[in-house]
Amino acid sequence: MLLCTKIKGCVNQYPEQRSQIILLLRLLFTLFRATLIIQLSTQQIMWSNFHTHSDYCDGKGNIREYVRKAEQLNMMSLGFSSHAPLPFPNKWCMKPKSMDSYLSSISELQKENSSVEIYKGLEVDYIPNVISPNDFKDQLDYTVGSIHFVEQLPDGTRWEIDGQHNFFLEGFEKIFKSNIRDTVGRYFELTREMILKASPTIVGHLDKIKIQNIYSKLFSEDDTWYQREIKKTIDLIGESDCIIEVNTRGIYQKKCNTTYPGPWVLEYIYKRNIPITLSSDAHHSDDLINEFDNAAAMLAKILF
Repeated sequence: MLLCTKIKGCVNQYPEQRSQIILLLRLLFTLFRATLIIQLSTQQIMWSNFHTHSDYCDGKGNIREYVRKAEQLNMMSLGFSSHAPLPFPNKWCMKPKSMDSYLSSISELQKENSSVEIYKGLEVDYIPNVISPNDFKDQLDYTVGSIHFVEQLPDGTRWEIDGQHNFFLEGFEKIFKSNIRDTVGRYFELTREMILKASPTIVGHLDKIKIQNIYSKLFSEDDTWYQREIKKTIDLIGESDCIIEVNTRGIYQKKCNTTYPGPWVLEYIYKRNIPITLSSDAHHSDDLINEFDNAAAMLAKILF
């Protein structure tokens, strides 16, 4: 996945060679699948994680602590992806004044002689006409593009889909008139718009909106309309050069029983031959590879 990230950057640099570069990306992903199965059988895995949050945003601990932990875990590579600054008040994103320090600190780490390869990234929200992964990509090795905000409440407050359930229900009722198909449909519509207009390196927690579907009270993942939204989104990713992350945070935070995205979605991703990367969305260095063993075993069963 590390090399795939570098190759993806070549697509924009050499657009006339796009088809050949994408083919190489797919071939490398096939090799990755075979390597994962071999490593699982021997229990000798060198993990990578490109979705992490330090004290530059809402994470705990500084970036050096993450590097030290990654070295202890014999990780292959580590990507830093603090939440990019937003142009409106927010508790969990990096402050604009911290950006220069964040970028320079990672650059310094990259110059040091660590056994772990260090990568400079950001998790960037996509909000039409407000913020996009495109706004930062020239400063970074990669971007994680995510949808956290969907529309605004009548008072102008940005409505986020992964906050407290009561706040989710407020937007569900006031913005979407308690229509779950319209709510989920808009979430995936924004995801597709991000892929078309911003093409992040990695698509973050693809189906995270499901965490609000407590006890499946709002919808069933077997519903035809829901599966259509997911597959339409994945089909579009398959036509892009994006990588899909398999995010374990919901499991170890006990907010979800499966990864983002879940097994049936990953089976469809596998059929579409779309590259994936395993991440923990770590907000503490102790979570750098949290639930990776179980997630990798699940992926191996799907034949990734």
